[in-house]
Parts: sequence; structure tokens; C-alpha cells
Amino acid sequence: MSAPVQQRAWQADPYADALRTGRGPLFLRRADGWLLPLEVERWCAGADRADMSVLGRCEGSVLDIGCGPGRLVAGLAALGHRVLGIDVSPAAVDRTTREGGAALCRSVFDTLPGEGRWGTALLIDGNIGIGGDPRALLLRAAQLVVRGGLLLVEAAPVEVDERVRVRVDDGRGGSGADFPWARVGVQAVLRHGRATGWSESGAWQEQGRRFVALRRTPQLPRQ
Repeated sequence: MSAPVQQRAWQADPYADALRTGRGPLFLRRADGWLLPLEVERWCAGADRADMSVLGRCEGSVLDIGCGPGRLVAGLAALGHRVLGIDVSPAAVDRTTREGGAALCRSVFDTLPGEGRWGTALLIDGNIGIGGDPRALLLRAAQLVVRGGLLLVEAAPVEVDERVRVRVDDGRGGSGADFPWARVGVQAVLRHGRATGWSESGAWQEQGRRFVALRRTPQLPRQ
């Protein structure tokens, strides 16, 4: 998961703290108190079987959008891919680079290296939620990959299509600033993809996680 906003100096940053230690608990908390547990320990470990089911489908150079602590960047490099991670969290980028991966502290909506030339882009660990607007994010991803390029998305485990405002919460009284986020199930990913220049290229499940492969169509929709 990508840390979605930079924190002001006086605010807690439980996401950064969790990445530094490699341990939770950590949650996304809605204003109504609903909590979504975040899998910090898994993110900070090596790529597991479900991750490898994603990495094995990657084509060419790979852009990991919201790379977090960099396990997928490391896994892809080990498979021989040219790979770059981006994340707005300095702690995430620092951990990725300390492990030998290439990463930049950037938003996906910033100017990025190799725009329009990446073979594959990744939105894993819930990162389809970045910015709280899946169509804007999918359209941006379509601008980053080559024609016919691949986007691999991890969908929510249930059929949902919601936009919310959340905070990162450590369950012990520490929380960051609120930010927009989205939760998107498989059918909603496909629906939003069709509207933003993508066609379905497959879907699968592994270890209870759900994934969608999208292929960039020759023409992008007019903005």
C-alpha cells in the first residue's frame, strides 16, 4: 500500500513507523469507526506464493505503483526485470532502496521516468484505492504503459465499489491525517477499466487474494 499523503511534521505517521519496524498493528479507519487491517508483516517480508503469481505474469520493464517497502521490486529484480518502485512515503522508498531496489518518492500523478514505455504496471496491496478515484488512477496508469501493455491489479476480496475518507491508525491512539481512498472488487475493476482504455486479460485468486490483469487498448479515451 502506498502512503497516500505526506504528513505534516507535527502529525503522527504510524505508516512510516510500521515500515521502519516491519510490524503492525496498522489499520485504515473510516470516520464511522470501521477498520481495515493492513498486513504490514507480509508487506515487509519476501514475495509469497500469491505475489509470485503476479510477478510471473509481468512483461518487460515494470513500474510498481505504491511500492511500499519494496518486496515486489526485489522479487522482480531477482527475476531479471528492469523495475522501478514509486511511493509518496519516504520511509517506504528508504526501505526499498536499502534493500537494493530502485525507487523514487513520487506520486503516480507526478511526472515519472519512462512514461508511455513501461511494459507492465502494478497496483497491488489495495493500491487501486490510491487517490480515491479508480477511474482517474486507471487512466493515469494507461498513460504510463506501452500500447498493449499490462496492468496487474489486486482487487478487494469482496464485490465492492466505494470511495471513502480514511486515516492510517496504529490501534494504540496514533493516527495520521485523513485522505481519500477507494475499495474496488473484481467486477468494478473491470468496469472502470473498460471506461479508461483497458480490456480484460484474465483474473485469478491465490491464497485468498483476488487479481485482475488488464491490457491497454490501442486508443485511450479522450479526457
